[in-house]
Amino acid sequence: MKRLFSEYGSVVVFLLLCGYYSVVTWSEQHPTTAAAGRAMARLIVATHGADSDTLIVVRDTMADRVFAAAIAGELERSGGRVRETVFAKAPVDAGRALRRIGSGEPLQAVATHHAGTQWGPLKADRLARLAGQFSSLRATRVYAPESYMWPSFLTWSNLLNVFKNNADIAIIAIGMTMVIITAGIDLSVGSLLALSGVITAVMIQRLWGGAHASLGGLVAGCLIGAGICALGGTLNGIMVTVCHIPAFVVTLAMMMVARGLALIIAVDYQSFLSGGGAKGTPEAVKIDHEAFGSFSNGELLGIPNPILLTLLLYLLAHVLMTSTPLGRYIYAVGGNREAARLSGVPVMVVLIFVYTLCGAFAGLSGVMDASRFEGGRPNAGELYELRVIAAVVVGGTSLAGGEGRIFGTLVGAGIIAIIQNGLNMQGVATYEQMVVFGSLILAAAMVDQLKKSVWGLRLLMLPQRLLTRVLRGRTRRG
Repeated sequence: MKRLFSEYGSVVVFLLLCGYYSVVTWSEQHPTTAAAGRAMARLIVATHGADSDTLIVVRDTMADRVFAAAIAGELERSGGRVRETVFAKAPVDAGRALRRIGSGEPLQAVATHHAGTQWGPLKADRLARLAGQFSSLRATRVYAPESYMWPSFLTWSNLLNVFKNNADIAIIAIGMTMVIITAGIDLSVGSLLALSGVITAVMIQRLWGGAHASLGGLVAGCLIGAGICALGGTLNGIMVTVCHIPAFVVTLAMMMVARGLALIIAVDYQSFLSGGGAKGTPEAVKIDHEAFGSFSNGELLGIPNPILLTLLLYLLAHVLMTSTPLGRYIYAVGGNREAARLSGVPVMVVLIFVYTLCGAFAGLSGVMDASRFEGGRPNAGELYELRVIAAVVVGGTSLAGGEGRIFGTLVGAGIIAIIQNGLNMQGVATYEQMVVFGSLILAAAMVDQLKKSVWGLRLLMLPQRLLTRVLRGRTRRG
């Protein structure tokens, strides 16, 4: 039972959080998916016949363009006609389209979504007034996909956004897990993320032509940015192992150095662009290359690239930690460093490796951040170390070292992502969220200590024992 609680307690917490946010976000949903658009197109044809004319009115967004294309494609397959497709930047654009079409042949339907039905020109009273001016609009009917009740939290788009926006935290948490298993800590990951993004942006803009950079130039810029952060991690490992400086002190210093370098590079680059004038405030180093943004903003088979990359890295890390000698060495160093050394484990090499890997993952996340925001942000990653450590310890990794699983960290990162999403939906400010994540780290550390004591374990198992007794009592009465 102790082992089950230790290994799967975080999964229970994850499921409970999903259940809670599903209940509190239960509401009416208004779909704008391609499937909803096709279903609405079939309804229009079934109602008005194959020779019906339809005006499609949507917003000028990527999601709405996909929605409109699905409507148009299904109408054409069903024999209907699309009179015009309007990508409205404002509600007045819908009114102009109706007046333009009103002077022609009769219009049977206007296909839009729930947001479109709230626009003035498409409301019943305004449409009736237009019908009084244009006889071809008298039989016009406005259609929108049918709504349904479902938790906003569990919508596919929200779930993808939740895990996409927290992919950088999850990726850094892989390296942090290995560091903490060795009884170390790395406070520099957020600053290294910012440094990587700024260096990547400057390299691409200055050395490889910016908007005209080749694929090789983009890859080289990313490798330089992430590689410098990996070297920063290596330096952390050397200072911890060779100089015997506590990891807290070393990585705290690296945090300040990396953040300062990111700000210095950003300010100097802006000064260079302005002709060497006075230095101003730090600003993001923009990346003009369109293809660069697809690394974080693109998708494959409908799943965002950051999520796919995260899952791949977790799979590789799981194999490393469970099926290779290096993984066993990492656990051994965290369990008892001196015993591991006497057993022939290269302790220094292992420690330098885990800090290097943690820095490399922070650098990779910096590249992802620069791709997502199309520029290197010197202030990116602030307090990321807090969220990353929270993900690792909530996932079951012991701060004392020697215990932890990659799968647990993945679940922990999911818990942090869900909590942050819920706090954002409730309008909780960023500085207020710091209290929550700090409390999570403290609570997880307390649970870790309780699991190591007999009385603590009994206390943690108390709810399970009470539930078992209740069920046994009901069975006997039955």
